[in-house]
Amino acid sequence: MNVQRWMVAAGAVAAIAVLERAAPLVAHHATTAFYDASRKVEAQGTVTKFLFKNPHAFLYFNSTDGSGQTIEWQIELGSPLNLARTGWTPDTLKPGMDIKVAGQPSRAEGTHGICCATITRPDGSPVAPGARLQEEPRR
Repeated sequence: MNVQRWMVAAGAVAAIAVLERAAPLVAHHATTAFYDASRKVEAQGTVTKFLFKNPHAFLYFNSTDGSGQTIEWQIELGSPLNLARTGWTPDTLKPGMDIKVAGQPSRAEGTHGICCATITRPDGSPVAPGARLQEEPRR
C-alpha cells in the first residue's frame, strides 16, 4: 500500500509540472480570431498616441479617407520586451510623426484595427535604425 501511495503522489507531481509548463502556451491568444489573415490593408497618417506597455503595445494614428473623413486607426503590436529587442523605445513613434502601415485588418465591423503590421515612414524607410517591424510569414 505504501508503494501505491508513492506512485500516486509521483503521478500527481508530474501532472502538476506538466500543467505549469503548458499554462503559458494557452494563455496567449492567436490573432486569427480578431484579425483577418487573408486580407491586407494599408494606411498612411499621423501618430496620435503610442502606448508602450504590457501585455501589448498599441499605436493610434489618424488618416483621411477619400471623402475627407478622419479615420482613427488602432494597431496592436507585440510586447514592449520584444519590441525593445529590435530597437524600439517608448519614444520611437511620437505624436505628429507621419507613418505608413500595412497589415491584417480587424474582423470587427466598423473598426479600424490592424495587427501583424509593417510600420515605416511614408518613403518606406524604417521608423528607427534597425527597428523596422516586419510582417510575420504565414504558416
